[in-house]
Formats: sequence, C-alpha cells, structure tokens
Amino acid sequence: MSGGDAPKRKRLHFKFSCRNPSVKDDSLHIGGPGFSRVVFCNEPDRYEAGLLKYGGNYVRTTKYTLANFFPKSLFEQFRRVANVYFLITGCLAFTPLAAYSAVSAILPLIVVIGTTMIKEAVEDWGRKKQDIKVNNRKVKVHCSNGNFEYTVWKNLRVGNIVKVEKDGFFPADLLLLSSSYEDAICYVETMNLDGETNLKLKQALEATSHLHEESKFQDFKALVKCEDPNANLYTFVGNMEFEEQQYSLTPQQLLLRDSKLRNTDYIYGVVIFTGNDTKVIQNSMDPPSKRSKVEKKMDRVIYLLFFIMFLLAFVGSIIFGIATRKDLKDGRMKRWYLRPDDIDIYFSPKRAPAAAFFHFLTAIMLYNYLIPISLYISIEIVKVLQSSFINQDLKMYYEEADKPARARTSNLNEELGQVDTILSDKTGTLTCNSMEFLKCSIAGIAYGRGVTGVERSMARRSGSPLLDDEGHIEDDSADRKSSIKGFNFVDERIMHGKWLKEPRADVILKFLRLLAICHTAIPEVNEATGMITYEAESPDEAAFVIAAREIGFEFYKRTQTSISLHELDPISGTKVDRSYKFLNILEFNSSRKRMSIIVRNEEGKLLLLCKGADSVMFERLAKNGREFEEKTRDHMDEYANAGLRTLVLAYRELDEEEYKVFNEEFTEAKNSISVDRDEVIDEVAEKIEKNLILLGATAVEDKLQNGVPECIDKLAQAGIKIWVLTGDKMETAINIGFACSLLRQGMKQIIINLETPEIKALEKAEDKAAITKASKASVIHQINQAKAQITASKGSSDAFALIIDGKSLTYALEENVKNMFLEIAIGCASVICCRSSPKQKALVTRLVKTGTGKTTLGIGDGANDVGMLQEADIGVGISGVEGMQAVMSSDIAIAQFRFLERLLLVHGHWCYRRITSMICYFFYKNITFGITLFLLESRASFSGQPAYNDWYMSLYNVFFSSLPALALGLFDQDVSARFCLKFPLLYQEGVQNVLFSWKRIIGYMINGLYSSLVIFFCCIKAFNHQSFRKGGEVVGLDIFGTTMYTCVVWVVNCQMAISVSYFTLIQHLFTWGSVVVWYLFLLAYGAISPTLSTTAYKVFIEACAPAPSYWIITFVVLIFAIIPYCVYKAIRMRFFPMYHQMVQWIRMEGKSEDPEYCRIVRQRSIRPMTVGCTARREASRHSA
Repeated sequence: MSGGDAPKRKRLHFKFSCRNPSVKDDSLHIGGPGFSRVVFCNEPDRYEAGLLKYGGNYVRTTKYTLANFFPKSLFEQFRRVANVYFLITGCLAFTPLAAYSAVSAILPLIVVIGTTMIKEAVEDWGRKKQDIKVNNRKVKVHCSNGNFEYTVWKNLRVGNIVKVEKDGFFPADLLLLSSSYEDAICYVETMNLDGETNLKLKQALEATSHLHEESKFQDFKALVKCEDPNANLYTFVGNMEFEEQQYSLTPQQLLLRDSKLRNTDYIYGVVIFTGNDTKVIQNSMDPPSKRSKVEKKMDRVIYLLFFIMFLLAFVGSIIFGIATRKDLKDGRMKRWYLRPDDIDIYFSPKRAPAAAFFHFLTAIMLYNYLIPISLYISIEIVKVLQSSFINQDLKMYYEEADKPARARTSNLNEELGQVDTILSDKTGTLTCNSMEFLKCSIAGIAYGRGVTGVERSMARRSGSPLLDDEGHIEDDSADRKSSIKGFNFVDERIMHGKWLKEPRADVILKFLRLLAICHTAIPEVNEATGMITYEAESPDEAAFVIAAREIGFEFYKRTQTSISLHELDPISGTKVDRSYKFLNILEFNSSRKRMSIIVRNEEGKLLLLCKGADSVMFERLAKNGREFEEKTRDHMDEYANAGLRTLVLAYRELDEEEYKVFNEEFTEAKNSISVDRDEVIDEVAEKIEKNLILLGATAVEDKLQNGVPECIDKLAQAGIKIWVLTGDKMETAINIGFACSLLRQGMKQIIINLETPEIKALEKAEDKAAITKASKASVIHQINQAKAQITASKGSSDAFALIIDGKSLTYALEENVKNMFLEIAIGCASVICCRSSPKQKALVTRLVKTGTGKTTLGIGDGANDVGMLQEADIGVGISGVEGMQAVMSSDIAIAQFRFLERLLLVHGHWCYRRITSMICYFFYKNITFGITLFLLESRASFSGQPAYNDWYMSLYNVFFSSLPALALGLFDQDVSARFCLKFPLLYQEGVQNVLFSWKRIIGYMINGLYSSLVIFFCCIKAFNHQSFRKGGEVVGLDIFGTTMYTCVVWVVNCQMAISVSYFTLIQHLFTWGSVVVWYLFLLAYGAISPTLSTTAYKVFIEACAPAPSYWIITFVVLIFAIIPYCVYKAIRMRFFPMYHQMVQWIRMEGKSEDPEYCRIVRQRSIRPMTVGCTARREASRHSA
C-alpha cells in the first residue's frame, strides 16, 4: 500500500506478548552519561537538532577513500622494509657513489609500487560498488504536509519519519510508531543481525498506534531521549515525550538496520540511529589491512638478507679502507690503476676513513641484488592470477543460485593453506534455514522412512547400504527432494488417511491434532491459488504445522479466541471443520524448554497440549501416561544418532475447577509489572504442566546445506579444528552439532552456563554487583572443573565438546579468564558458543588468533558475522538467501559451506605450496647472483667494481630468472586435486608450515651460496692466465662477466626445472625461454652503439660465441652446481619422504586404487577423538 491515506490492514492474528511490557529502572538514567541522545521526531531541520551534529546514514566497507588512497596505499607499500631500502638506494643512485646508472636503479621500484597500488585500487573499487548499491537503496521519507517521497538511504537523518513497506529492509535504527495492523504490531526477520530466520514480533506504543495514514504525520511532533549508540542488539532504553505525556521505550519498539519487514504491509518509524551509530555497524569494525603469515615471515627473511648485505658491505669497506690507507707508501702507488694521486675523496689515501664510508654506501647499492625487489611484484601477479583460478573453478560454482566463488582480495591466498581453526556461524552457513519433518514415534511405533544427511554420509563412507525399518535396502535417492518445503516424511502406513487402520489410531489422532494446534504460527491464504502457507516463529514449528496438514489435519484459521482445523474424521473418513477455543499459551523459553497451549474443544473438554525437550517432559508424565516411554526413548536415541532434532508430545485433560484456579493465578502473573514477572509466570505454568500422558515424539532435520557433514569430515581429517559461534539457543546449536557430526553420541559434553538457582535468585534481587561477581566465579569454577576433566583423560581416546552460552562467554572473555577458557577449548574436539553477540564472535576469534598464533578462518553469511570475518585471518562470506553484508566484508565469497573443502584442501594447499616454493626460489637465485658480485668485488680490491653490465643486473630479475618462478607460482602441483581430497592430511604441511620453515629457507640460501662459489671459482680458474681466443687474447672483465652471467642464468633456471613437480607447456616455455631470451638479448644489446651498450658491445658475437671454452665452462659449471641438489632430492624422496612425496609414490607406482595401500597412508588423519562422520564411525568401531 503506497497511497496517501491507505486503508489500514486488519488481519486476524494472535498477540504473543504483553501490550506494554514492563521495563527496568534503567530509564532513570536518561539524560546521564551513556543516555544522552535526543531525537526531535519529524524535525530533522530543527536548530537544536543541528547543534547535536549526529552523523549521516552513509556507511562504507572500503579500505580506502579518494582522499586517503594515495598516502594510505603508499604507507602499505612502505611497510615492506625492502621497498624502503630500494627507495633509499634509488635516491643514492643519482649521486657519484652509484656503481650503475640511476634509471636502472629507480625504474624497477616505480613499477613494483605502481602495479601494487593499481591492484589495491581495483579490489577496493569492487567494495565501493557494493557500498554504492546499499547506500542508494530507496525508502519513503516524510517531507512536509503529510507527503512521503522516495529518497536514498544515505540521505536519511536522525528524526526523519520513514515508511518501510513489506519485504523491505530497515534503512537505519528506527523507533516503531505504527503499522498496517490495528494494534501497531509488525513482524521482523533479523537473519542479517543474529542469524535467526524466525520472525520477531515488534509493537509500537499505544499512544502512536493510531498513526496509520500518511496525512496524520503532518503535525506529528515528539521528543525521544534514549541511550547513546552502542553495540548491544538486545537492549534499548529510552522514553518518548508525546502530547505532554512521557512513555517508556523498550527493545520491543526498536527496528534495527538491515533487518527485514515481513508479513506486514507497511510500518512508520522515526530514525533514531544512522550510519555508523546503528547497532549493526557498531558491531562491525573497520576493514583491517590483512597480511599473510608467509608474507610476514618473508619480511623477517628479508631482514636476514639485509643483515648479510650490511655485513658484507661493512667487511668490504674495512678492507677497502685499510688498502686505501696503504696505497701511497714512500711515494709509490700500489693500486696505480685507481689513480689515488689524482682523485677526490672516494679513493684518497689521505682520507681513508671517509673513503671507507663512501665505499660502504656504494657497496650497499651494489649488493642490493641480494634483496629480490621483483619478489613483491611477482607475488602480487601470482596472487591475482591464483585468485582468478579460484573465481573460475566450476566445482565451486553454485548453479542453483548462479553464484561462483569470488576472491575479493588476493593478499591471503597462501593463508588458505595454513588454516588451523575455522570459526563458523550456524544459520545460513551450515544450514539452509529450513526444517524438514522426517520421522516420528507415535504410541511406541516408529514412523518415517526418510534418511538424514548424517546417515547418508556415514553409509557412503562405510560402503554399507542403508536399511529401512523392515531391513530393506533404502534407495539412496533419498537425496530425493520433497515438493513441499518442510515436509520430507515418507511412510505409507500413515499417509493418505491410512493411519486410521493402525492399531493405535486413537493416539495418532491426538498426536496429529496436537501438532496442528500447539504452536504460534499464522496462516496466510494465497487468494489466487487457495494454498495456505504459514509464518511461524521458528522453522521447526512451521514444519510441524505443515506435517499435520499433509497427513490430514490442516490448520487454516486463527482468531484471537479460536483455532480452526480441517480434520480427517476417523468415523466418516472425510474432512470436517473443527474449532478449538483458545484459552492460554504457556510460551517456550530456554529454561522451560517446552511450550503448552490450553484449548476447549467442541465437546467442551479442557485440553492442555504440550511439546518440549525430553529432559523436561518425561519427568512430567503421569504414572498412567508412561505406556510408551521406553520405546519412545529408544526411538529418540536413534533419531539423535541420525542428527535429528527431537521433541516429546504429551497432553492431559483438565477439570474445570483446576483450570479456574490456574487461570486466576496465570492472569495475575501476566498482569504483574515486577522485575521477576517471567519467573512468576513460569512457576504458575509449572503447577499445571504435570501428570501428562505421552503421545510420542517428533524428529525434524534442521536441514543442513548439501555436503556439510562430508565437508566437515574432510576438514577434520585435515587436522582443522572447527568452532561454531551462533546466536541461536543452546538446544538448537547442539542439535546442529549432531547433525553435522561436530558432536556425536559418546562424546563428553562440557556445558558452561549460568542457569543456576543462586544466580537466578540474585537476578531477582537486582544486585548487579553481586550478579557479576557470582557469575564470574561460577564460570571460573566450571572452567577449572572442565580443565581437571580434560587433564584426567589425557592418554585416552576420549573426545570432549565444549558448549558455552553468551552470558558465560562474557565472563570467559575477560582479561584474567580468557587464557583459561582458551586452554580448555583447545583441549576439546569441537567448541560451540551459543547466544553469541556479533561482538563476542569477534572477540572469540581474536582470542583464538592471538592465543594460538595459528591461522584462523571465519565464515558466515549475515551482518552479525562481519566482526568475526574481519577479525579472522581470513574472512569467508556465504552469499546466502538474504543480505550481502558478510560478503561485502569478506576476503573470499562462496555460495555454500561445502565449497570450503575444495577452497582449503585444494586451492589452499596449492597456493601455499606454490607461493612458498616461489619465494624460496627467489632467495636462492638472488643469493646466487648477489654473492658473485661480492666475490668479484673482493677480487677487485673492494673498489666498487660491478661484475656485470648495468642492464645485465637490472634485467636479471625481470627477463632472465623471474618468469620460471611465476610459472611455478601459478601452475605447479605436487599432487592433483583428486589426491588433495583423497589424502586430506596433506593440508597439515601448510598448517605446520613445513614448506616455509627456517630450515628450508636456510637450505635454499646455502644452496645459492654453493652455486655462486662454483660459478665464480670455476670461471676464475678456467680463465686465469689462459688465452681465450686463437689470437692469444686473455679475457677482460666484459668477457668474464658475460661468461659468469651465462652460467648464472643456466644454473638458476635448471635448478628451477628440477624443483617443478608438474610441468606444463607454459613452464617449459618460461624456463627454457628465459635462457633463450638471454642469448637473444646479448645479440640485440651488443649490436647497439657502444655509447649505450658499453661493455656489452658485440661481446657475444665476436668474443664469447666463437670460443669453445665459453660453452665448455658453461656446461661444466652447470653440472657441478646442480648435482648436490639432485642427490639430496633423490635421498629425501627415497628414504625420508614428506607426506606429499608419499602420495606421489602412490601415484607413480599405480597404487592409487589400492584401498589397503591408501588406507595405510591415510590412517594418520583419522582419529576417534576428532570430529566428523569418519571419526564417528571409528569411535563406534572402537567402542564395539
């Protein structure tokens, strides 16, 4: 409805909360510190409002702005110490101290930094476009004279009146004024905030509920005073002054940004918090500048190379200074060729210390080839192209939603191969946000032949067929999709009215009737098709109502006093209409773990219908109501093992007198405005929810996304720990834990919560200091108990699961407790944090990241996960059903959780191995090249004489050695994708960082040192005192340098070829092409005028090429340089293989299809004390 005076919507609905809920005395703080916000409703242009200077509604997730891009991006580049060094040497190259031309020194740095800045700008522009899309969404805002016009979100200001229509997102934090319903209620979906899909009921103040028409806002004025912006999603304290009356405000009136209006035609609200002041943004953090651990370690290696370089320069300068001082002795010149008698300060024997200092600066510039400047640009290029491989991987493309994987930043590719802990959201990440009614137990008989995802996964792995209840092989096309959302129940004994022929049809009737009545769902009739759909407060409740409808008990109408069904009459076998008078509802909460409804049927009988958790229901059964208890318990255990969520259903008939007494007490409790109102209501309900008669139990599958159990199983086998951080209730989280095999039967659960009688008593007394002290003490006590339990079980195969709620987590994350909490969490196979706020998710992530020092990955799909994703080393956003906030703040976006398996085990492993191998090769080739410069200079009396032509040196890292490294970083594979998934423990090579350990790095450096010594001394010995050509000419520096450079090019490229595990055409082209390009360069550069080519003028075509010794020396040096590495590699492969080399042996020997052989290699990754389907099966086998 978008007209000016639209008719208000009147739909029969049911109110599930009090009209004006009581508030605590926090309202007394209004106007004090932390409660100083003042909002002039409908007067955003008022003078006093301008003085408050509240921020606008524009939000951004970008790393840079137009104003700070250049300085901030430059700062990012010069955080790398190597870039700072090359900037300094580039500036020094313009002085007479330089051993080469200034252009050849500064140009590589400009290219490196410029390319990286362009890459950063392109990536941030992608985030900017997402921000533009969100900030330019439109909403109706009151302009003047009762007129509402569309404006973009970013233009909203505090005090604006806005109109949000059905299925629209709230553009800011709004105070609800009225809605399309008479009593100003609305239904809100908060999935983007807390991950929950169930609808929340909000209700405006009665004083503003009459504002249904746009025209009524022409003269509307009110003053709101409330709390300052904060991150707490579940509290709001304030008051409203309206028409000279003051009204208290509660969270019931607050509509949060990015939540969605559902089932309501429209609402009117006033903007309270905008932009960065909104609660969802308060729960997020600025996008951090993330750097991978490999890159940080690479910086430390660069520091080591700097130390070596400065040491060489220092030693050389000392020797040079001593030699310079002795140059003129008794009037004789020892180094006459340096002309010390006719020179400035640089070689003056009279100023030897100054000459030594200037030589030190020259040496610093000359030896800078030890520092691989092209390494940074090469890594940037490789990472961008690796990201494109991730983006184009069809096996991570979700066809149903047309969503490919998308790497939103390329800085963290290698981190994907080093993840130690995954911190995952639940709703929308592990699950599909849907429930399916799958099985039930009625009167001690199990019904339903559906197969859960957990059962299917375990059967596939064990190779055993699935059997139904009668022992028949189950068709695993139980991947079959039901055409009815929420209903996947298959059993011919009950469907299509056949339940009437069952032996206990009377119990089945009561069971189905209870499902159809005991709920808070609201029916909606599609006028075009006549189909009835349901809006329920939780997905499982919707599944129950749908199940009852499909079996024959259709709930179709609800009024404030009655519930109407189309029932299958057991006598006539036809559908009849029956109405039940609604009397009371006893709501579900986390302490009660049950809900009940009291109705009067058409025969006048009073019925209490109850459903709840087995832990509270069985103890409430009457002695004569336990007929099916034993069989029902057995069935529920089976359902739990299959990962299903179970509820017990029971009922009782009430007599009139008992109900009369209860109703009086219950009405009095509901009308109470005391602080302990909820506890009083629970106590009254407790009195009547007893002596129940058991009917049976339901089993619904909290439908996991496809492949989640299998994915978790593979990740667990890879040694990755998985934590679940969810805003859901503990019971829901535990059930999902079982469904996805994070929890299993036999696993010891450590539950930390504050549901103790002592703390509840303190809460009633409202002694905040005492509550805080007692709560913290309780959490510490529970943590110590858990620690003792875990310590006592060391050496056994016992697996522990830690489950903690949000209240306890608040104290567990305090400074003096968090390390104790982390210690027990690390000792558990799985960790589930329930009722976690977005801030707590981020804090837990930070604790794991800093406390363990290992790589963390956060994965989620909603705005409530943004803080977690940004705090984690890697943030993975699920592009789910609703909202793009998580994706916009993530480093990588995928469409389904199951794609995480391939992202980490395949792309992560490859990227880590490729980049670390490439970096090690860069260190090797630069040390090989740089040490030859030092050796030649030492032979030239440390005079600053370079061994090679200027452009030889400048192009070494561009054309003659870097391209093979790029090919290695892009295409090399130690094993194929199939073997990465078949042997998940390969992934631990990245977690343990074995391919970039100091041992391996130093090994590459030593190999580089050896290669340089071989090259230099072989060339010196070969050319020393020997004629080089037929004419008897000996070699000069130009020929010697060219020969030595040729040896360097051959050695480093052949070394690269030996290191490659998987050759492609491109690798052949780059490796051997680099050698060919060197010879072509010699020809082309040597043909240029000697004023430009200097020492390279025709050196190859006239001197080197015709001389046999040039070719012989190159071949001999190559053999001597690479033989030691070949021998080492062969011995390592044969006698001390790494895990990936073991897998390579399997492939080479053709054992990849031998199950026993593969099992032996794979068995190290399967442990009964871990999680996953395989560990579940192993634990069952061991217990048997």
